[in-house]
Amino acid sequence: MKKTLVVMAAGMGSRFGGLKQIEPVGPSGEYIIDYSIYDAIRCGFNKIVFIIKEENLDIFRQTIGKRIEGSTDVEIAYAFQKISDIPINIDFGDREKPLGTGHAIYCARNDIEGNFAVINADDFYGYTSFEKLSRFLEEEANDNTYALVGYKLKNTVTDNGSVKRGVCFGTDKLERIDESLIEKVDNRYIRTSLESKKKEEVSGDVFVSMNLLAFSKGFLKYISTSLEEFLSNPETDLTTGEFGIPTVIEDVLENNLATVKIIETDEKWYGITYKEDKQMVVDAINKMIESGIYKKNLWEK
Repeated sequence: MKKTLVVMAAGMGSRFGGLKQIEPVGPSGEYIIDYSIYDAIRCGFNKIVFIIKEENLDIFRQTIGKRIEGSTDVEIAYAFQKISDIPINIDFGDREKPLGTGHAIYCARNDIEGNFAVINADDFYGYTSFEKLSRFLEEEANDNTYALVGYKLKNTVTDNGSVKRGVCFGTDKLERIDESLIEKVDNRYIRTSLESKKKEEVSGDVFVSMNLLAFSKGFLKYISTSLEEFLSNPETDLTTGEFGIPTVIEDVLENNLATVKIIETDEKWYGITYKEDKQMVVDAINKMIESGIYKKNLWEK
């Protein structure tokens, strides 16, 4: 069975100050994405598609790509997120900013085979999350049933500043996602909806989406349709607007085209949102190596 892992790596870490996807965190120079790919391969994924900016192709091939190709027989592909790759003709003027995560998946449509999962390049998700997602892709995923892995909010924040999270509403099945800015204040969690601007305190146990998602290939047709509607909408600001995956999921749910299962995980998220976060990630990786979850040299045969 073909299972594709789609890695969204076209964004720049503006708050971190560079390509945070290639910031070493492991003892042998591993990046966060190395651990995600390693876990995914252990869970049966057999094709990796990197969505990147075309100008970053060489650095990705010479770092991440080369290590994987030299250690596994997993197929590797590179898709370029280009603002010109859209289903209708649009003049964006001098816009350079990418169109968002939904557009990123659209740009990878020709490289995706079989059921597929989507991840961020700069987020550490944990082995059991991939294990659960892989099982879903094998046993449950179809054109009417998708999934996202729901992380407890308290396991996805940093002490070094605010973070943006997709707060999930619903229990076993997703009802909607509300993109929110989250601040941790004295062990309390304050969220501000980016849509309504409403501010409220929420439980640390509320589920959030970290863009660890699972779809059948049929989801791609919904992305194309939704993207065309987004670009054609006169209310869309073509200079700054972003077409995110939550937009497509919202369209799918509103039109009763599919359900989205929430797969619960107790894994802790790690990432480098701010420069000060790096040591936390390094320390966490070292503890997992000491406990035998990962090898000290991850790709050593």
